[in-house]
Amino acid sequence: MLVLSRQRDETIMIGDEIAITVVDIRGDKVRLGITAPTKIAVHRKEVYDAIKAENMRAAAVAGDLQTLRTAVGQSPVRTPTGPIAKAARLATPGPSLSLNGSHATPPAAPPTSLPPGGPTPSVRTGIPPAPRPAQ
Repeated sequence: MLVLSRQRDETIMIGDEIAITVVDIRGDKVRLGITAPTKIAVHRKEVYDAIKAENMRAAAVAGDLQTLRTAVGQSPVRTPTGPIAKAARLATPGPSLSLNGSHATPPAAPPTSLPPGGPTPSVRTGIPPAPRPAQ
């Protein structure tokens, strides 16, 4: 550690961009003025330690969604179970949404319910064709 003695209004330079000036001396307290670029964070040691501890706690949370929900106090997402839910999962084509949304596949449109023998919906739109006139 470098130890320097300075009087009021004297400055210490750190590199070319950081200047520390003794602003005031009152008893056992020294007031310092610090001039630094905005890209350099300047904190008191106790504030810096608190920021560092909070960052460590945040980094300790696992990256999966379930753990994040638990950490922020939200109830976990429950996946339906049972034979109907299993059949629905097996019948759903394509990949599910990725976390970053880059390969999102919209869910398949549910089949429309039509009376037996009624018109068949269009494969493209899922909209039934217009009724044909009676012959």
